[in-house]
Amino acid sequence: MIQTTSCTLPLPLSLPEQPRYVALIPAAGVGARMGGAIPKQYLSVAGQSLLRYAAHAFFTVPEVAHTYVVVNADDAYADEALAGLDKVSILRCGGATRRDSVTNGLAALVSVLDAQDWVLVHDAARPGLTAALITRLIRQVGTHAVGGLLALPVVDTVKRVSDGRLETISRDGIWLAQTPQMFRYGLLSSALSDATAINVTDESSAVEAAGYKPLLVEGDGCNLKVTLPADLILAHFYLTGGMP
Repeated sequence: MIQTTSCTLPLPLSLPEQPRYVALIPAAGVGARMGGAIPKQYLSVAGQSLLRYAAHAFFTVPEVAHTYVVVNADDAYADEALAGLDKVSILRCGGATRRDSVTNGLAALVSVLDAQDWVLVHDAARPGLTAALITRLIRQVGTHAVGGLLALPVVDTVKRVSDGRLETISRDGIWLAQTPQMFRYGLLSSALSDATAINVTDESSAVEAAGYKPLLVEGDGCNLKVTLPADLILAHFYLTGGMP
């Protein structure tokens, strides 16, 4: 049964003796580049919303105790999109940016999670996440001092345009960040609060700005982020094994 809260009070879960794993999905964005009539996380692929696919992936991993989805206070789609999923709670405290939504979601869980609990932050528009990828991340990062994230090494030739000039740069050591990004609750909360001087586009950037070195865990192409209309076709292929 899905629980909904305005984020004024945390959900009454008891604290474990061992670190807990929870998922946090910021889903308050509007997806302007998709140009759709509804936020992109609610677009459908093979009869299910992108958000439902994203949330369901965590449901199938035993280590993940609960999944929290952060939406705007006036969101009209989340309850239907997530209907019937156990271990899922909707937090209606989304912000204007991803950083705001994650920060607000973490603040809502201040009495629920211990500082050493792990939070796996995942994009609502990455429907191709699998239980195997989540398990890989948990196993490789679970003993790491800082945390880590799924990412893909760049294999294409990389170009950069600067002041109208085109140049080729080395792809050595260049990775494309994916999600989930997994960090301790206390560390992530502090890093996001302190990272006021940078543009925080993902959680790892805030942790890096605090002087830490997250671990990169190789992800998979199936875990693509739906940003443009053509991405829906790729998502459909990965999720169903065929073209729409």
